[in-house]
Amino acid sequence: MKRLYTLVAILLIILSVAFVNQKTESKPKHNMPVVGVLTLLHHPALDQIYDGFVKEMAKQGYHKGKNYKLEYQNAQGDQSNLEIMSKKLVNMSSDILVGITTPASQSLAHATSSIPIVLGAVTNPKKAGLVANNDHPNTNISGVSDQAPVEEQLKLVKKLMPKNAKVGIIYTSNDSSAVTEHDLFVKIAKKYHVNLKSYSIANSNDLNQVSQKMLNEVDAVIVPTDNTIAGAMQTLVKNADAVRKPIFPAVDTMVKQGGLATYGINQNYLGVLIARLVVDILKGKKKIATTPIQYVRHGIPILNLKKANQLGIKIPVDFLKESIKEGEVFE
Repeated sequence: MKRLYTLVAILLIILSVAFVNQKTESKPKHNMPVVGVLTLLHHPALDQIYDGFVKEMAKQGYHKGKNYKLEYQNAQGDQSNLEIMSKKLVNMSSDILVGITTPASQSLAHATSSIPIVLGAVTNPKKAGLVANNDHPNTNISGVSDQAPVEEQLKLVKKLMPKNAKVGIIYTSNDSSAVTEHDLFVKIAKKYHVNLKSYSIANSNDLNQVSQKMLNEVDAVIVPTDNTIAGAMQTLVKNADAVRKPIFPAVDTMVKQGGLATYGINQNYLGVLIARLVVDILKGKKKIATTPIQYVRHGIPILNLKKANQLGIKIPVDFLKESIKEGEVFE
């Protein structure tokens, strides 16, 4: 009988060890930090942010696959993909998450309230419902805003266009970033006495028809930070070129695609700032809940000189020199 008790005890120990090992195996163990990145879709501006992020992580000593794992997910513009991918990144036991664009950041926020989320390309995180306060997030989210230097942009439009020119602004009505900047443009236009008329779209399918209507009624077009229009920029450029009217976009990539000029935020630099914050959080130098949203306050001058020549628009010498010296010139 004593021998039987001994065998039973040994068997229980073996089963207990096997159970513990099974539990341990069921929960992923990482020997390096896991960073999950979710973006809404591919387009040049967003791709620049991601590229700047990866390169700055390397500069900070984080090399993907060597001392940290980088999991990149692209929703290809599909909201249902965002939800699935957010859950996947959370279930991978990511140590930190990065959301590029407002929809991607919102989807990550719905998926977790504990894993730190660093957002990028979100114009107004508070208005998007991501933080309680842009200066004091008080949640598991902080990051870098891509709010454009609206006043600089509007002053540039006024400088390059004839007096009393009619200016249209087109934006996506359900994009909180675009709406925020649209409202700023409307407010500042009154200050500078710019004749500004608003046009909105619900999705990219509306852009062709709405932009054609707008271009028949205005002399120039402003595009705020707007992922939908950025993803369909060639449609807008085609319609504007057909009636020889300039586009003043928010970012450098859209100027390169056929816009005229802007004071824009360098998208690559946004990625750099995101990476620096991620590293500070991974190293314990900053706490996400007490880190204010960062802003890039001054845009760089960006000019498409080829487009200016095509449209017969004379570029002031001071802006041309500034663009050559401090910004970008596409010829």
